[in-house]
Amino acid sequence: MKVVLARSGLSRTTLYRKISSGTFPRQIPLGPRVVGWRADEFELWCRDPAAYHANRE
Repeated sequence: MKVVLARSGLSRTTLYRKISSGTFPRQIPLGPRVVGWRADEFELWCRDPAAYHANRE
C-alpha cells in the first residue's frame, strides 16, 4: 500500500474511490489483512491514468 500510494501520488481515500469507480486497478487479497496489486496493471495505470479503466468481470 505504501509503495502504491507513493508512486501514484494519491491519498488513501482517493485510491479507494478510484478502485470503486474502476479507474484504478483492483486489489488482490494476499492474506487476511494484506492486499497487493498486479504490477502489470499498476504500470498500465501509471502510463496513462486518465485513460485507465479496470476490466470488470
